[in-house]
Amino acid sequence: MLEKKFGILKIGQSVISKEATALLKLEQALDGSFAAACAAIYQDTTRNLVVTGLGKSGHIARKIAATFAATGTPAIFVHPSEAGHGDMGMIAQGDVLLVLSNSGNTPELQLVMKYARKLGVPIIGMASGRTSKVIQGADIALLLPNVREACPENIAPTTSTTMQLALGDALAMTVMEMRGVTRKDLRKLHPAGAIGLALTPVQEVMATDQDRLPLVSHQADMPKTISVMTSGCFGLAGVLDDAGRIIGVITDGDLRRHFGTLETALAHEVMTRAARFISADMLADEALTFLNDNKINAAFVVEDPSAGPQLPLGVIHIHDLLRLGLG
Repeated sequence: MLEKKFGILKIGQSVISKEATALLKLEQALDGSFAAACAAIYQDTTRNLVVTGLGKSGHIARKIAATFAATGTPAIFVHPSEAGHGDMGMIAQGDVLLVLSNSGNTPELQLVMKYARKLGVPIIGMASGRTSKVIQGADIALLLPNVREACPENIAPTTSTTMQLALGDALAMTVMEMRGVTRKDLRKLHPAGAIGLALTPVQEVMATDQDRLPLVSHQADMPKTISVMTSGCFGLAGVLDDAGRIIGVITDGDLRRHFGTLETALAHEVMTRAARFISADMLADEALTFLNDNKINAAFVVEDPSAGPQLPLGVIHIHDLLRLGLG
């Protein structure tokens, strides 16, 4: 067996353990330089955060730039080799430069840093070499703990790139909070895909056709009410007062509880007054959680559920949300 011969599980566990230990050391190493880097990105980036790195650090730099761009800070990746052949023009005043390197002495990065310095662009350096050119030449130095790679030969970038990625995430999430970026703001940046669907407001997916909405007067008899409940696909009926405001909801459970009086009862006598409503600006993933937590399949949508009786704007069914790909 290969597992017995190579000890596959132990090797995998050892790699993860080494990288987890490195991340704990990184957490403990954060100091005022981290705060200064966040402040620089927050205050000084009037154009773009420019992230650069070569090799494996370059791959991490691309991801960090993408994370910043997705969370409210305009960011781009500049390849240091391509920068030396014309892409240097992608850097301009108003940018902040974030330079990633493990050793900190990658030659291609020096040209980028030199150009940025001439423009007066603030430079944040991230590397593990305290005396390296990246750390020494940066305005703000983010020194990574000097720990062994998870590679058994201590060569392949593993632990070092994990720390770079985690530190990039820490920078991005901190600046995101500093900017006060909300879920609604994130939706503008993620209009497609699973994130875009999850952040879609309920009012964009709810049923709003007044002819489709299962609504009855508070004076409606139960045959009329049951007909409304069964003619649609929502399994409930909203009960309206004389002003057209929703004051309660009737579900199958209410019918069972009042089974003995359904022939003579009126809608307001059977309805649940303390019904659960969803606000129009609630996001789709929040609505799905709301329905699941309350163990209901559908709910009426109103402007403000805490504001008392008001006009129903629509109704949302759990199947509408599942069809979006949520859940």
